[in-house]
Amino acid sequence: MNLNQITLPVRDMAEATAFYRRLGFLQIVDTPHYARFECEDGGASFSLGLSDDDFHNGAVIYFEHRELDALVARLIDKGIEFAQLPRDERYLWREAVLFDPSGNQIKLYWAGQNRLHPPWRVERRD
Repeated sequence: MNLNQITLPVRDMAEATAFYRRLGFLQIVDTPHYARFECEDGGASFSLGLSDDDFHNGAVIYFEHRELDALVARLIDKGIEFAQLPRDERYLWREAVLFDPSGNQIKLYWAGQNRLHPPWRVERRD
C-alpha cells in the first residue's frame, strides 16, 4: 500500500485554498465544500474538506522539500508566518512549523535518507 492523500478540515474554503496555493501547491479540484491539491514531487495529493462543525485537528501534515531554508525564505517574502523557522531536530530532520488559517499544523521539512532510514530503524511485520 501507499499513502496517497489526507483530507484536512477547514472553516473557510476560499481562505484555505488561497493559502495552500500561496505555499506553491497546484489546485486540481475546486468545489465549495472540497478542494484537492497536487504535490509537485512524487505524485501525492492532499485535500481540504469544509467543516461546519467546530473542530480541533491534532494531526500534523508534513511536506518535504530538499531546499527547505530557501523555500521558507520565499514563503516569508510572500507573507506566510511561521511558528518555528527551520531548525535541526534531535531525530535528524530539519523542520519549520506553520499553521493554516483553520489551525491545521504544517511542518515543512527535509530529512534526506533519515526519513526512511534513520540510525534506529527497525523492520517488523506480521
